[in-house]
Amino acid sequence: MIKQLAALLLLGCALANANPPATMLSEGQYIPDIGTFLQIGNWSPSGNSWDGKDVYVTSSASGATQIYRITDSGWPYQLTTFEDGIDGFTLAKHGHVAIVTASVGGDENSQMYLMDTKSGRILKLTDKPEVQFGSVVWAPDDSKIYYTSNEENGTDFFVYEMNITSGATKKIFDGVKGSNNIADLSQDGKHMIISTYTSNVNNDLHHLDLTTGKWTTITKDKGDVVYGSVTLMPDNQTIYIDCNDNPEGMARMATMKLGSPKVTYVTDGWLDTKWECEGVGFSRDFKYMAASTNEDGWGRAKVREVATGAPVKLPKLDGQMGVAGFTQDGELIISFSSPTMAPEVYRWNPKTEKLTQLTQSIYAGIDRSLFRDPVLVRFPSFDGLEISGYLYLPASYNEGQPVPFIVEAHGGPEGQFRPAFIRNIQYMMLNGYGVFCLNPRGSSGYGRDFLAMDNYKKRKDSLKDYKAATDWLITQGYTKQGMIGIRGGSYGGYVVLGMITEYPDLYNAAIDIVGIANFKTFLEKTADYRRALREAEYGPLSDPAFLTEVSPINKADKIKTPLLVVHGENDPRVPVGEARQIIAELTKMGTPVDSLIFPDEGHGASKRPNIIAEYRKHVEFFDKYLKGVTKPEKMKEYTSVNAGPNALTRLP
Repeated sequence: MIKQLAALLLLGCALANANPPATMLSEGQYIPDIGTFLQIGNWSPSGNSWDGKDVYVTSSASGATQIYRITDSGWPYQLTTFEDGIDGFTLAKHGHVAIVTASVGGDENSQMYLMDTKSGRILKLTDKPEVQFGSVVWAPDDSKIYYTSNEENGTDFFVYEMNITSGATKKIFDGVKGSNNIADLSQDGKHMIISTYTSNVNNDLHHLDLTTGKWTTITKDKGDVVYGSVTLMPDNQTIYIDCNDNPEGMARMATMKLGSPKVTYVTDGWLDTKWECEGVGFSRDFKYMAASTNEDGWGRAKVREVATGAPVKLPKLDGQMGVAGFTQDGELIISFSSPTMAPEVYRWNPKTEKLTQLTQSIYAGIDRSLFRDPVLVRFPSFDGLEISGYLYLPASYNEGQPVPFIVEAHGGPEGQFRPAFIRNIQYMMLNGYGVFCLNPRGSSGYGRDFLAMDNYKKRKDSLKDYKAATDWLITQGYTKQGMIGIRGGSYGGYVVLGMITEYPDLYNAAIDIVGIANFKTFLEKTADYRRALREAEYGPLSDPAFLTEVSPINKADKIKTPLLVVHGENDPRVPVGEARQIIAELTKMGTPVDSLIFPDEGHGASKRPNIIAEYRKHVEFFDKYLKGVTKPEKMKEYTSVNAGPNALTRLP
């Protein structure tokens, strides 16, 4: 009997070690639908308790961005269930409650809610749908919050305080009109630093004495200078910042003294000055400081002790890494992602060098080994200026054999393409497309001078960079005319429209997402609180001749390229009228134009059903015009599931 059992065990082991039989899944390469790719998860840190027991993270795992709590058990506990997701989360010092901000339908008019961080129970603190609340900061004893609001006139953001027990509010700062936000609050709660942005590339700092109500401006108006990452140290005198007020125009770590505009740069060699410093922060007890640099779009983090300057060892994670928080025991909360890995949250103990992954993004059954990294390339533009971009090539690419290509235009225009995890790009590569993500003049990350190279009258110089990039793709043999599309969102949407009017024979397909067609109507109808900031970049309404000349709508008759227009009905930044203008004009002329306008979205789709509907439309559109593939009739159910009576889209 024993021999028989032994024989059976040996047979079982042999069968277990034998190769499994082939199945239908073994045949060919499996490329999931774009909708499956868009189900891939993501997690981002939003705060942590000082004792380190609770870590708060945001994720769109449920279909919209919500807040979750992770405890020692490690399982994320969902705290919010807002239909449109949340806009912000600010944890109280004691960690027992938090302020959540959330808006409806993409209108960006965030309201404030008080939330119990254990149960998720909430209390609505504001109910003014036409008002935007934000920039929330807790008082050191958690007895009150400070915040900004444009409730007074819809345009200017002033600073208010709210008693968290009674709900009583009062305005505490209205000395400067415009876009004010709370930059920092002193450890003793007596001093506040307020930042006022006059453009996307310029701000001023003010000191508000909360004991007397008196305020003074700290900085001097020097033009395009940004003071970021403001931290008032415990001495209530020293302010740490990152600032680009230097001959190179590069953001560097620096200090100031309260009451003085003098900037002193930290030159101890801790940070590589070849790159811009894009963030400086401190632990709650000011024992540790963290900083990050922007290295050609890669986020690189460093940490050191404040008292000694001794470096703190960080985990070996090669990608986009950031330090999101500290605990009282000196542990760090880390964010990390890469082009082939979805964003995750980690806990790192520098003493034991133990790295604990707190989140686990789902990959929707997609094999991560299919994902590919981009390559950084550089090329000269029309005037010899070196421009860089990230080149994504499909695995099927053979040198010298052109493939269909998509040129990506980022928003801002002060934005920057960064090589993060981008689901739809990975999908496009798997389906034989190349993607070129450009950082033209006017992009951030390369210094103040580069940032200003497309301002106002130099607007079209950035379009010439996209032309040079497309020509470079052709001359390098990556693609050829007839196989090239262009896609962009927000300001990138303007780039798309600008390129197909200025260079009507260059592209065979174009996708404009929440883009500007007419700078005059855009500036007239954008949210009041945004107008002054946007005029500083694009040119003022007082110069209608220039705005007319750079507006694609006035050259719509030159458009030959088939165009897809995507927009949100409730967009407060670029009003939906911009989409309707270009759609109407091209329809009148008989130029191929398709559209998808969501009645429940704002400046870009945020709800998963809408995101999936949009990107299925992208794929259908590019396949048709760059590959000659027509979408099968049976696939029509994938058109927007949320299209209402005002939607400009073909319904099934």
